[in-house]
Amino acid sequence: MGEFHVVEQFASINGEGKRAGQLAYFIRFAGCNLSCSYCDTRWANEQDADYEIYDEGTLYQMIKKSGIKNVTLTGGEPLLQKDIKELLRLLRNDKEILVEVETNGSIDINPFLPEAEDDNRELAEKNGEKDNVSFTLDYKLPVSGMEQNMCLSNYRNVRALDTVKFVVGSKEDLIFSRKIIKTYQLIEKGCGIYLSPCFGVMEAAQMVEYLVEQNMNDVNIQLQLHKFIWDPDKRGV
Repeated sequence: MGEFHVVEQFASINGEGKRAGQLAYFIRFAGCNLSCSYCDTRWANEQDADYEIYDEGTLYQMIKKSGIKNVTLTGGEPLLQKDIKELLRLLRNDKEILVEVETNGSIDINPFLPEAEDDNRELAEKNGEKDNVSFTLDYKLPVSGMEQNMCLSNYRNVRALDTVKFVVGSKEDLIFSRKIIKTYQLIEKGCGIYLSPCFGVMEAAQMVEYLVEQNMNDVNIQLQLHKFIWDPDKRGV
């Protein structure tokens, strides 16, 4: 039986990603190995952060009781939870739910992919098998101060059902994100690609101008919905 440090769990809408605007049940885990300049959940990453301990069975029951099919595992950094594989294994057994793991890009996702994806990808796809656990990977751009911590193999291993997200704070960040998209052939992989303006720092209009200038097809600009619906510092939304 696993042990998970949870700082909050709640029902809301996804504020970003492929299912933005849809209902989601959030489980936010304590602790992170990075310290981004724009972090909006720094409180959850402090060593003295208040958390409750749950096992994977209890978390699964909470999800099912909510009646919400979209599940977002976030943090902090969820892949730091020592028993996260046990939770993912349990959630993968229920194809009625769709799980999104929001991870900061510094931890190799390969060990957390199902064996069918690792060893028998073509056979799995031929048989119509599809993972119900997707990963939303950040790529930390220079504005974050954490770019040197990226696990670059993640962007080679990303799948079509996964997402790569860039938080942009400057023209330099825009140029760098375009380089990463091209280097790792993210468009060709078919994954979701989202550029989000660093809240209160970058103007979305400048990002649109850059996409037009560079003819960046299949790339999405996305605002964080929850920061417009509620106060940007409000928790539990």
